[in-house]
Amino acid sequence: MSKLILIDGNAILHRAYHALPPLTTKRGEPINAVYGFISMLLRVIQDLEPTHIVVAFDRKEPTFRHKEYEHYQAQRPETDKKLISQFDKTKRVVDAFGIPFYDKAGFEADDVIGTLAKQAEKKLDEIVIVTGDKDILQLVTKKTKVYLPIRGLSDAKLMEEKDVMEKLGVRPDQVDDYKALIGDPSDNYPGVPGIGPKTATKLLAEYKTVENIYKNIDKIQESTARKLKEGKDMAIVSQKLAEIVTNVPVKLDVEKSGKWKVNNKNVLDLFAEYGFKTLTKRANKVGEEISNEKQMSLL
Repeated sequence: MSKLILIDGNAILHRAYHALPPLTTKRGEPINAVYGFISMLLRVIQDLEPTHIVVAFDRKEPTFRHKEYEHYQAQRPETDKKLISQFDKTKRVVDAFGIPFYDKAGFEADDVIGTLAKQAEKKLDEIVIVTGDKDILQLVTKKTKVYLPIRGLSDAKLMEEKDVMEKLGVRPDQVDDYKALIGDPSDNYPGVPGIGPKTATKLLAEYKTVENIYKNIDKIQESTARKLKEGKDMAIVSQKLAEIVTNVPVKLDVEKSGKWKVNNKNVLDLFAEYGFKTLTKRANKVGEEISNEKQMSLL
C-alpha cells in the first residue's frame, strides 16, 4: 500500500527548537532544531512506514493573507536568529535523504501541503500530514490523516475524521467556518467578537457553514444574532485567512518522493559534519529495518 508523509518543515522545526536544549556543531553553530527535526523524521518513518515523503516550507515573502488583513500574525515576535540559521541546514539534510521539498512565494507551507495532499489523494492510497499546526485538521478526509505532536516531540496522535470532531466539536470541512467565528489569537485575527467555541459549535451543528448561518440570521437568538451582524465583515475576512488553499501552483512528483533513503552516504557524511553520533546509529538501524522489510516482502 502506498503512503505519503507530508511534513510541515517550519512547524516541526519551531517545535523542535523550543523543545530541545541548546546544541551546537563542532564550529559552535546552533543545531538543536535540526537534531529534533531529524529525530522526528526517523520516528515518523518507523511509526508510519511511508513509501513516499515530502517536506514543505514557508517562505520569507508576505503571503496573500498579509495582503488580505494587515494585522495577520502582526503580534508574532521575530524568529530567533539561532533558529533562522538552522533552516538551510535542515534543507541540506532533507536533500541528503533524497526527500523533495516544496515552497511557493505568496503562500504558507499549509497551502502547499493542502495542494499536494489533494493531488496525492488521486494517486496514492493514504496521506499523513505531520505538523504541530491544528489549522491543518481541515484537510482530514477518509484518505488524509494528521500526525499531531501533543507534547514536545515525544508524543503524537494520528488524527482521523472522528478525532477532529472529538477535539474541536466540528467536522474537518467546518474548521475554517469554526475559525471564522472564534478567530485565532496565534494568527492575530478576531473572528466574531463575543462568539466563543461553545456557541460556534452549536451554530455549525445546526447551520453547517458560516454562509448558511448568515442566511438564517433571523432564526438565531437575538443576542447572538446581534453579535453576528456586527461582526459579519470580520467573519468573512477570518474565514479567508483560516481556509487552507488547495490550488497552489505546485505539482507533486510522486516518483521522486518515493526515492528517499535513510542511511545513504550523503546522510551519514552530513551527520558526521554536524556531530550527530546518536542519530547516525538510529539512521543505520532504521535503514537496516527498512531493507529487511523489503527483502521479506519479496519472499
